[in-house]
Amino acid sequence: MTDDGLGGLDDRRRGWVEDAWRHVTGDRLRDLIIGLVDIPSPTGDEAPLAEHIAATLTAAGCRASVQPLDDRQANAWARLEGDGTGPDLMLYAPVDTLTVGEESEDLPWIGPELRDDMRPRATVYDDLVVGLGASNPKGHAACVMMAAEAITLAGIPLTGDLVAAFGAGGMPTNSRPGTPRLNTGQGVGCSFLLEQGVWTDYAVIAKPGWTVSWEEVGLVWFEVTVRGTHTYVGSRHRLPYDNAITRAGEVTRQLEEWFVEYAERHTGGTVAPQGIVASVRGGWPRMAAVTPASCTLMVDLRIGPDTTPMRAKREFAAALDAIRARTPGLDVTAEMVLAVPGTRTDPDNWIRRSATAAWEAFEGRQHEVVRGNSGATDANILRGRGIPTVRVGMPKVTDAPFDIDFARGMNSVSVRAMERLTRHLIRTAVDTVTRSRAELELELEGEPA
Repeated sequence: MTDDGLGGLDDRRRGWVEDAWRHVTGDRLRDLIIGLVDIPSPTGDEAPLAEHIAATLTAAGCRASVQPLDDRQANAWARLEGDGTGPDLMLYAPVDTLTVGEESEDLPWIGPELRDDMRPRATVYDDLVVGLGASNPKGHAACVMMAAEAITLAGIPLTGDLVAAFGAGGMPTNSRPGTPRLNTGQGVGCSFLLEQGVWTDYAVIAKPGWTVSWEEVGLVWFEVTVRGTHTYVGSRHRLPYDNAITRAGEVTRQLEEWFVEYAERHTGGTVAPQGIVASVRGGWPRMAAVTPASCTLMVDLRIGPDTTPMRAKREFAAALDAIRARTPGLDVTAEMVLAVPGTRTDPDNWIRRSATAAWEAFEGRQHEVVRGNSGATDANILRGRGIPTVRVGMPKVTDAPFDIDFARGMNSVSVRAMERLTRHLIRTAVDTVTRSRAELELELEGEPA
């Protein structure tokens, strides 16, 4: 194996890849990511960023479009057309940020203050660009943009279409306050893109992790209601007392123990599905003198590709039954309020083999499978609609002039890592959309090879 990123390609495709790579520079990638970070794109409000992406790709010679979902949310996509004899490939990245970048929505949940990396404003530290979403998702989206731009400028003769797509609503969230639609996250932009006919034979999603992944977890959300007695602090010693908030704390403690056992039972392949209690709602903050009659917990339970949402629902119900049996007088119920199944692409599929060959050519060694994953992406939407999809991305920044916690891992990107990912995407794309459908066993029904 070589480590120049070209090993395994024939001379013709090697030349095309090198032609495209000449257009990939650190300066251009830095400009692209700064442009993306400086435009706020919280879930539900991605339209300005989608317009910027489409305009940038149009200026580079791509045929690009904005695809509105409503007056605030939009996708962007570009198509590089082939001659129609080969397979179509989508390079995909979501563009919305996990948090908003405003004190009014993020504090105090994200911490005591908004650091610079938590705001939609790019700062450059030598090789690093820091700002809200600089790595996940915007650094990855910039790599998809650069790949499409470089292939266009290189003038490579394509047999199939190459689609560069940028989806709204990729984060695991429902709507933010003031948003008219509930379904603004959980892959809504990706789903809409496909529903409106932007479809391909294969897809590569750019999301964190320097590995090629072909399966990932899905998720189910449960709203857990714990009931108690509404009463007054002045009567606690005189009337029946059953505090729903205290009960909810006990349920939370036991669920957190159960999540560990659940993960052990469901770990397999490359996934290790986890669970958390994510929020607590109960009582009147303005009136500390009384207890509420109920307290609500929100639970995110990840599920592997072989666990259906209904199986997870029944397992969770059994866990609550066991907690109920151990806790006299406990009144607790749960409702499944969201479900996105986990998915898997056949590891023998062409796109997995091509992306893995590219990884091995860069690393000069056999592909390293990363296991124990519990993160979900829009790859589930793509695979769930029948498009074989792999995920490849950048590792989390480690060499930085500040400590890397979860937020800074999302909000810091290395331009050198962006160059490597972009070159990987270009190689995988050229290796795919310069072949015939017959080579990849993609003949249409009734169509001669």
